[in-house]
Amino acid sequence: MASTLTPALAAGINSEVFSGKSQKTSDMSAPRDNNGAYDLADLDGTPMNFGIAEDDDVGGRGNGANGGAWNDTPMSPRSPSSDGGDMDEYKDQGSPSNKRPGDSDKKSEGPDKTLRRLAQNREAARKSRLRKKAYVQQLESSRIRLQQLEQELQRARQQGVYHGDGAAGGGGTLPGLNSNPNPGAAQFDLEYGRWVEEHSRQTSELRTAVNQRSTDDELRTLVDQCLAHYDELFKLKSQAAKMDVFHLVSGMWKTPAERCFMWMGGFRPSEMLKIIIPQVEPLTEQQLMAICNLQQSSQQAEDALSQGMESLQQSLADTLSAGNMSASSNVANYMGQMAMAMGKLGTLESFVRQADSLRQQSLQQMHRTLNIRQSAKGFLAMADYHARLRALSSLWAARPRD
Repeated sequence: MASTLTPALAAGINSEVFSGKSQKTSDMSAPRDNNGAYDLADLDGTPMNFGIAEDDDVGGRGNGANGGAWNDTPMSPRSPSSDGGDMDEYKDQGSPSNKRPGDSDKKSEGPDKTLRRLAQNREAARKSRLRKKAYVQQLESSRIRLQQLEQELQRARQQGVYHGDGAAGGGGTLPGLNSNPNPGAAQFDLEYGRWVEEHSRQTSELRTAVNQRSTDDELRTLVDQCLAHYDELFKLKSQAAKMDVFHLVSGMWKTPAERCFMWMGGFRPSEMLKIIIPQVEPLTEQQLMAICNLQQSSQQAEDALSQGMESLQQSLADTLSAGNMSASSNVANYMGQMAMAMGKLGTLESFVRQADSLRQQSLQQMHRTLNIRQSAKGFLAMADYHARLRALSSLWAARPRD
């Protein structure tokens, strides 16, 4: 009697069970076979074709007439090697030869796009730094203006020109002080304050070296530093003269006692030589003659510049006082006079520069005439003189007013 196939057993049957014989495909579409067994295709729901040997029946053991039993040997599944072709085909789908043409272009464009982004980021960072720098400079300029106003207010209070009750006609204004100071003048005042601090430090080092009788080489180094420091001051004053020559000539960056002895925005070279000579004695005859000639030539140059300044002042007075003094009488004439006066004021800047050049040449000539120890004593004498003038201003401002 033929056995009935279960769906699970039918699913495991394949053509590899009947190896070694010629196979043929038989149609299993009939509902039942000769032995009355159910058709496997009906049981599984899907038509299936089985290869059956011509000389054997489905039992695989004996003949179909004897109703041989099914072979109990389990059927082995398909080996992995049988699917090798499919796996190779699946792997080939990911090979470079089967990739889309645009993939390589996208990868090649990747580094270029990254470089462009980095360049854009650097440019944005640079612009940000420039904006920050401009903002910091604006803050620094505002701070300098505020500091300048505070300094002028303090000086005005020391001079007694601050009228809090508005007696000056301005309701607490500061006579003679600019309500909107020039940023260049404020910057010069700040730089000059730093110059004074550095000058005090260098003077202290030079004084220590002289008192300890240091070697000439050590003194020469310190003296050269002092001379170079004065050169730096003359450069600062030259720049300030371009910005606001009146501020430089008025001496508002100096103490009141120093302003009393100012000449064209600084000290008189001839007067400074008179202060230095007693401090560097004894002098040789040759040195004494050279110092006297320097003092005489400096005096002559000072007189020439002073005469030029007097002529400039007289010329400005004549220009401003020409014609009718009423500005409303003839506006065109008034504006013409102002234009002429403005043109003549350019000469004032030239005089200040010539005066500073005379001071610088006098210091250099004195340094060449004296030996290294005498030069050191000469610079100390200059520093002590100006320090005493500043101390005198402080004492005068702090004096009791009964």
